[in-house]
Amino acid sequence: MPIDVFTYGSLMFPEVWQRVVRGTYASQPARIDGHQRYAVSGDTYPGIVIEAGGSVTGLIYRDIDATDLAALDHFEGDGYHRIGVQATTGDGALIAVQTYLFRDPAGLSGQPWLPHEFQLQRFLGSYCRDKLGS
Repeated sequence: MPIDVFTYGSLMFPEVWQRVVRGTYASQPARIDGHQRYAVSGDTYPGIVIEAGGSVTGLIYRDIDATDLAALDHFEGDGYHRIGVQATTGDGALIAVQTYLFRDPAGLSGQPWLPHEFQLQRFLGSYCRDKLGS
C-alpha cells in the first residue's frame, strides 16, 4: 500500500530525492506540529525530535511505493526511525504521513537547521556518494 512521506531536510531537495528513489511522485508543501528540526552536530543535514510547541516545514511526497520506501529507509539509516504523524497542508488539510525521527537527540546541535543554508553540493559530493554509491 503506497504511503505519503513528509521530508524536512536533504530529501526536500530534488537533487537528493531523485538519487534515492526511482519513481516519480507528486509533492506539496506542508508542516508537522509538535516537532522541532535541528542541525546534526558536525554535519550538513538535520534531524527532528518531538518537541511541544515546535513546528517543522517541509514537503510531502505522495503515494510512495514499497520499493522506494525501502530505499528511503536505507538512505536514512540507523540514525532515524520512521513514524506516523499528521501533516498540515497549505490549504489546512490534515494528512496522515510517515517521517523520520532522529534517534539520538544528544547528537543534535541545538541550533535550528535552515533549508536556505543547506550545503547541497557538499552533501551530494560526500554523503550521497557514501550512501548510494554514486
